[in-house]
Amino acid sequence: MSEICPICGLPKELCICEEIEKEQQEIVITRSRRRYGKIMTVVSGFNERRIDIQALTKDLKALCACGGTTKNSTIELQGDQMDKVRGFLISKGYRIETREVMR
Repeated sequence: MSEICPICGLPKELCICEEIEKEQQEIVITRSRRRYGKIMTVVSGFNERRIDIQALTKDLKALCACGGTTKNSTIELQGDQMDKVRGFLISKGYRIETREVMR
């Protein structure tokens, strides 16, 4: 007998909690200029309690072939990766909003 999810009440194999959480979050992708004129793509708006942000960061870094980190529920990627990140997150089921902030 399989375990039951305490949130949705479905068996763990059929649990839809993560899918519902993805649809409810509004992810914001911004492009900003950092020290020495370097461009950084920042992805924010995640609920860390429900989404594995470390695994998502690893997937995005591999997709974009760039360096990056996770800070305070945001993902920071080196370079202008906005189009790749946007396409990847939309394919995963997230709602996306893009902004361009150049400092």
